[in-house]
Amino acid sequence: MDLHGKVAVVTGSGRGLGLGYAQALAAAGAAIVVNDTDQDAVDAAVATITAAGGRAAGVAAAVGDSAAAAELVDTAVREFGRLDVLVTNAGILRDRVLWKMTDDDFDDVVRVHLRGTFTCARAATVRMREQGTGGRLVLISSPAGQRGNFGQTNYAAAKAGIVAMARTWAMELGRSGITVNAVVPVAATDMTKTIPAFAPVIEEAERTGNPLPDWLRKDEGLGTVEDVAGLITFLASDASEAVTGQAIGIGGDRLALWAHPKEKAVAFADGGWSADAIAAQWQGGVGAEPETYGIPAPQAPEA
Repeated sequence: MDLHGKVAVVTGSGRGLGLGYAQALAAAGAAIVVNDTDQDAVDAAVATITAAGGRAAGVAAAVGDSAAAAELVDTAVREFGRLDVLVTNAGILRDRVLWKMTDDDFDDVVRVHLRGTFTCARAATVRMREQGTGGRLVLISSPAGQRGNFGQTNYAAAKAGIVAMARTWAMELGRSGITVNAVVPVAATDMTKTIPAFAPVIEEAERTGNPLPDWLRKDEGLGTVEDVAGLITFLASDASEAVTGQAIGIGGDRLALWAHPKEKAVAFADGGWSADAIAAQWQGGVGAEPETYGIPAPQAPEA
């Protein structure tokens, strides 16, 4: 995939998945604006990319407010002359069950994930529309946003909102040649190491250098950061010009297209539905096959 001549901003790219995205885009030829809250992480990421022959500049800032978004876009234009791709990866976790989650826990996560995606996308879109040559918005979501996850009210809500914004912006920006897609990644990171079923397997792979087992790569769709980066590069490229408004899953050996929410079962009653009529009809009618919720617990094969 050839991204020479393109300029990308990748938020939260000082480490982890974001750094992997930035490195993959740079390897394909794009100039990168690296972003993280930690200046040392930014400097190290820029040095890594440039040492590999890429072009990169850095911005240490917490995404969320308009000033940080403007600084990212301005840096891309000042250093490289334009902006073609935005990858909104920055995020934090403040996991707690509902009755223990504080206002700050909720607001901090929503500010970085949801508001940060909004402010950065708005600033990037203004620039891309001024340029008149289209662009790519790649918004990072999560399985938690698609299915919910215990202890992640704030994170799941923000990630679900990101997919909703992708669908909305795909409609609004289509005439400008700007595609908008949400990516639902699953990879071995510090966060997934906290899942009891994953932790020992990931740690063993890191210790030995052996690949993750097939059951993890295929059944759970969990692999390395590098396994996810190919989708980001594809969505940043001209090859994806017809792909927009989609939520696409990637991880390990698995590539998946998530379904949009839609009506699953429908019933009609002349004159409308009373509470008693709904109760009488529910179990054998519309509610006969209720939807599942939550991320299924990983199941390692029996020895």
